[in-house]
Parts: sequence; C-alpha cells; structure tokens
Amino acid sequence: MFKQKNKIFKFAAIGLASLAILAGCNSEESSSDKGTDADGVKVRTVKVAFDQATKPISYIDDKGNPTGYDVEVMKLVDELLPEYKFEYVGTTSDDLLIGVEQGKYQVGVKNAFFTQERTEKFIFPKEFLGLSSAGLVLRKEDEGIKTLEDFAKKGYALAPIAANNAQYTIIDEYNTAHPDNKVKLQAGDAFTVDVVQWVNEKRVDGGVMIEGPFKQQVLAEDGPYHNLKDDVVYNEFAVIKTWPLFNKKEQEFADAYDKAIAQIKEQKKTNELSTKFYGRDLFEVLEKVNR
Repeated sequence: MFKQKNKIFKFAAIGLASLAILAGCNSEESSSDKGTDADGVKVRTVKVAFDQATKPISYIDDKGNPTGYDVEVMKLVDELLPEYKFEYVGTTSDDLLIGVEQGKYQVGVKNAFFTQERTEKFIFPKEFLGLSSAGLVLRKEDEGIKTLEDFAKKGYALAPIAANNAQYTIIDEYNTAHPDNKVKLQAGDAFTVDVVQWVNEKRVDGGVMIEGPFKQQVLAEDGPYHNLKDDVVYNEFAVIKTWPLFNKKEQEFADAYDKAIAQIKEQKKTNELSTKFYGRDLFEVLEKVNR
C-alpha cells in the first residue's frame, strides 16, 4: 500500500514539474517582442521613450495620445519599417536617459543634443532627427543682448544648468572657444531649473531655454507665465541638431532608422512638422547650423 502511494506521489510530482516547464515556455513566448504581420513578416516591438512634459517637442495631448515634433517624426519612421512596431512610452527626461542606457527602452527622443560624453552610453545614428532653437531668456530691459558674447561682456550670471544637461555642454564649448570672454556658468543639482521664474525674480540675469517650451510657457494664452509676456524675452543664439538616442545594442535598429529618416527628410515631411509644431521651418537655416 505504501509503495503504491509512493508511486502515485512521484507521478504527481512529475506531472506538476511538466506543467511548470510548459508554463515557463508559454511565459517566455508571451514576453517575446517578436511576432508576424498579415503577410507573415516578422515584426519586432520596440519601446520608444519620449519626454512627456516638453510641449511642443514631445508630450501627451488632451486625448491621451503621444505627439509633438519628435514623436510624429518617429511615427513616420515606423510607417517605413514594417519589421518594427513602435510602442511609445511617456516618461521623464531622467528616466528616459537611464532607461535607454539600461535597455528598458530601445530608443528615446527628448530634443537631445549631441555630446561626446553621450556617445559612451548611447548610439547616435548617422541622421539627425530635427532642429531646435536655443536662446537666452532675459528681462525686457536686456533685450538688446542677442548673443552669448553680448551676455558675457556684461558680466552677467546664467541660471544654473545641470552638468548632464547638453545645454551645459553648449555653454562650456562657447567658454572654451572664448577664454577671454566667458559666460558665468554654474552647474546645478537639478536637470533643469525654472528659467523664466528665476530670470523674472532677478535671481539670475538670464537663462538658456529652448524656443518651443518658452512659447508654451510665456507666449501661449494658457501658459503658466503668460502674465510675463511683456516682462521677459527670448533671443535665439543658435539652431542645433537634435537626435534620437539608441541603446548600445541597437545598431541594426539605428541603421534601419537612418534609411527611413533620410527618405522622410527628402520628402520634406520634417519641414512640415517643424512648421506645425514650432511655428517655423527650422530646416530653412540648416546650412548655417554648426552643431
């Protein structure tokens, strides 16, 4: 009797182990990022992270959909890559950088500038994504300051910029090229500070900002600082190329992106999106862009 019960127990244990193995196989299959489309083409789902708080560059609209210049260009790229399916994930700038580096996301878009330090963590493709206007936010009485040279000559202090922010690199590069006329640059603890507020409160003399967010914060009627539209100004000092950041293991994906975005630029679709989201076609000044 004991032997019979022992055999039954062994068979039950084997059965449970088999079920566990099958469950594990099904789990692995369900978490796979590959499938097939209607034509039998293998499709890989990739996660595209975007900074969800940088309207009009990338944000979530009133209906809960991801949009903005960076996102809409990536949607066009997706249309030309049947072997990929893009899944958009809205997040913060910091999480995007960490997530792409660690492989949580395959690519991220955040109006990213090129820096040599970033090449150690990410793949920069051959083709840039778009163009961005960088400028100085100043009080109305200082609107005559048009360049970084002008700002430096005044001996003015700039709002702190985190050292891991590419805007810091832009100013640092200027200081390296102009050792006798440097901008007072302080590395901040946070990735960004509230530039408009700091300038208006005279905590600093000026700050670096991207044109799109400045328009949304100050010039838009529903902007949080629209009441300051006559008190602060934005003076562009550079137009800079922006890039998607790919995980280091995603060279094949980055190469596919390059082919698609080149076609999109040739069709002038990036020009159209620049006009739609930024109110101007930044590609018109591409020949003058140095960075």
